[in-house]
Amino acid sequence: MFRGVGTALITPFTDSGSFDEAAYQRFVDWQIEEGINFLVPCGTTGENPALTAGEHQRVVEMTVKTANGRVPVLAGAGSNGTPRAVELAQQAADLGADGLLTITPYYNKPTPDGLLRHFGAQAEAVEKLRPGFPMIMYNVPGRTGLNMSAETTLRMAREIPNIAGVKEASGNMEQILAILRDRPDGFLVLSGDDAWTLPLLAVGADGVVSVASNEVPRLMRELVDNRDVAIHNRLLPLLTGNFLESNPGPVKAALKMMGVLQSDTLRPPLAPLTAASSEKLRTILKDCGLL
Repeated sequence: MFRGVGTALITPFTDSGSFDEAAYQRFVDWQIEEGINFLVPCGTTGENPALTAGEHQRVVEMTVKTANGRVPVLAGAGSNGTPRAVELAQQAADLGADGLLTITPYYNKPTPDGLLRHFGAQAEAVEKLRPGFPMIMYNVPGRTGLNMSAETTLRMAREIPNIAGVKEASGNMEQILAILRDRPDGFLVLSGDDAWTLPLLAVGADGVVSVASNEVPRLMRELVDNRDVAIHNRLLPLLTGNFLESNPGPVKAALKMMGVLQSDTLRPPLAPLTAASSEKLRTILKDCGLL
């Protein structure tokens, strides 16, 4: 269900900073029309820490409603507090999402046993609502200050029945290779780093949860489906350029430059791109043939 390319969806805001529901619905429709495999609302790229509880619920609800069964929805349900993470997991299940993406708790830096308790609590809660409801763990130490080792990831895969996979953004190839080698049958490994997508596919990964597919969903789908080196090389400046400044600042700015979004507004504490970064990004888009 969650193989191929899933877009870590941006959350569009109006110039005044409110959630732009109409723009979001158009954006989700466009993503599906462009051939994306699945949708991931309310992740880091969706600025989930800056959303109110009501907005988080509404974004997931709108994604499910707009997708209308055309593609699966993997709803962001991460928090560094286990009670809130459980609440978000239950909410995703109640709203009709097809699975949930849940991050390792940031700032707290739990031990492996703490991670087992955290993810286990989410799994137990959603199992009561929808047996077998799949969970994808998200390991991104650059954001959380905690790396989930291959040993811990594989322990979760074996001990928590509805843990269906991991989105790996550790940047540690040896670790990811160990997970790929020793994972149980059916356990998904998704790249959490666009630039690593092609190399990881070559060693057995199942796809990517992508930032760049906000901008180029069709090209990212073609890259993954065809293991296309030419597309990888063409897009590589964009895959790295999306992180000129904190994500999703560059991707929102790029979408506005491309005419996909009318506003590139970010919620504090994020700030608009500097003039220098904007100019670099515009040059990248031109060089990639996207302007």
